Amino acid sequence: MKPLPVALSGYPTRQQDQTAWIVRQRPERTPRDTRAPYATIREQEVGPDGLIWEISTLFLVNKECPFRCLMCDLWKNTTQTRVLPDDIISQIEVGLQQTGHGRAIKLYNSGSWFDTAAVPLEAYERVAQCVAGFERVIVESHCSFIGPHVETFLALLKKHNPSAVLEVAIGLETVHPEVLERLNKRVTTAEFIQAADWLAQRGIALRAFVLLRPPFLTEQEGLEWAKRTLDVALSCGATFTALIPVRGGNGAMETLRANGDWAPPTLASLEAGLRYGLTCITRAAHQRITADIWDIGLFSDENSSKAAEYVDSISKMNRTQHAN
Repeated sequence: MKPLPVALSGYPTRQQDQTAWIVRQRPERTPRDTRAPYATIREQEVGPDGLIWEISTLFLVNKECPFRCLMCDLWKNTTQTRVLPDDIISQIEVGLQQTGHGRAIKLYNSGSWFDTAAVPLEAYERVAQCVAGFERVIVESHCSFIGPHVETFLALLKKHNPSAVLEVAIGLETVHPEVLERLNKRVTTAEFIQAADWLAQRGIALRAFVLLRPPFLTEQEGLEWAKRTLDVALSCGATFTALIPVRGGNGAMETLRANGDWAPPTLASLEAGLRYGLTCITRAAHQRITADIWDIGLFSDENSSKAAEYVDSISKMNRTQHAN
């Protein structure tokens, strides 16, 4: 593995300096009502049984994540103070009025569900009651929060729905060690593997997020390291892996792009990465892989003559879970 090039944008090499640099690039935070989610989606996704599931996805408002990841733009919809337990419950109730009930629910809170500064422990019981009608409850977490609070939340889910499955989504991001360190995520691949094992021992499903072309990699390198990262996610037993093209919009990524440290990935690479992953999954383990195409404007080949073909191909593979 060759060393990464020196950052042309002035991005610091020392982790203790990275957070300040990232925060300096930010635009303004978006004010949000803490009694309602900032967005909701009724989406479809292939479930562990191979069928298309209806998913109620709620994007909740709470205190900003303590980590300042280089590529993250989720902080724009967070607060700078702790949100009350009653506010969390109100957001879920309002969100479900908008989405209705599906087979699974995603409670995405722009950080870690098990960070008590974001979601207070006092809210867990009432949250479990609110989501008792779902077969699967999906939340996000940084590896550092995987521990006793997960067990507490799982026990409450089981109390109100004994057959409920808890699924925890973790950003594996990339297994390129130097890139991962530059992302300022403050996690290692070894820590992801340890967290995955901890969840598996308790019967908790794992969802993994994999980045396509993070900063400081070429297009070819970005695809190659995405494939390597998919390999690790699958080997850790991830039942669902999402391949996510790195996008701009947080200020830091625009600075990196302007100075040649990053460029958006192509639809061609996204299709190739998804196809690779689908050839690797083990059907018996109910492993699924999808690629995010929710904003075609993110991709550097969005105006190519083949763009529509790529989108159609990716959408079909997402739906059928078979490589074209």
